Amino acid sequence: MGTEGFRDKVVIITGASSGIGEALAYQLAQEGALLALAARSAERLETVAAECRRLGTKAVSVPTDVSDEAQCKALVASAVSTYGRIDALVNNAGFGVGARLANLPSLALFVDVLNTNFMGSVYCTYYALPHLKQTGGRIVAVSSIAAKVPFPYYSSYTASKYAMEGFFDAIRMELADSGISVTAIHPDFVATRFSENVRDAGGRRRGRDAGTHRKNIMTAKECARRIVEAAAARRREVTLSRRGRLAPWIRMLAPGVFDKIIRRVAREPTPM
Repeated sequence: MGTEGFRDKVVIITGASSGIGEALAYQLAQEGALLALAARSAERLETVAAECRRLGTKAVSVPTDVSDEAQCKALVASAVSTYGRIDALVNNAGFGVGARLANLPSLALFVDVLNTNFMGSVYCTYYALPHLKQTGGRIVAVSSIAAKVPFPYYSSYTASKYAMEGFFDAIRMELADSGISVTAIHPDFVATRFSENVRDAGGRRRGRDAGTHRKNIMTAKECARRIVEAAAARRREVTLSRRGRLAPWIRMLAPGVFDKIIRRVAREPTPM
């Protein structure tokens, strides 16, 4: 399918109610994609879908908790029922917990992060695959720089992104002769509400983190534009960060130095 755009292509986007997912919905709406939007917040999701329709395309909101396998299956079924096919799946839903592992009162939050960020991608991909094979479609995994640069104090989030990396690398090879492309995206900090929604050890949202609102941070709109370009070109992966591109080389050549650098620059979240 080359580098053609997304006009009249059926695209599922998870985590579409805010942040990068919302920006992707608007970017693809402007390109004429037919959208099935998923997120947990039904009210906010329908607001995004309505804006996409205002931009001139078709969009349905499908409230979905991607950590629930049955809901992911239903999401795919809803998209197929509405549009008759699936041309692309964007696995974008995710959240993080900022706390030392030893400070978690139990592993429930750790498991929640893995189930949402990683297993949510697995569930959606699994149920979308038969339909994507029919269209020679696209899978997009919106991962993170954390798949390249491990972050202390965010062990569950880092683990989920490492898991996504391995999973999508493996299925890319499995799907090499299927016509389906797999594009992994590794953004650095993006100006969204993600940081505000990071949970502390007790599961409470932390609120605004000034460190992620610094000057020159990438906007969600710019991030979405670059993701869509990469997916259209069926690129293998894109790292939207200079440090994300350099870090694996430093880690390979001088792992001890790498650890010291990360420990020095990483900020432990302040207990609430």
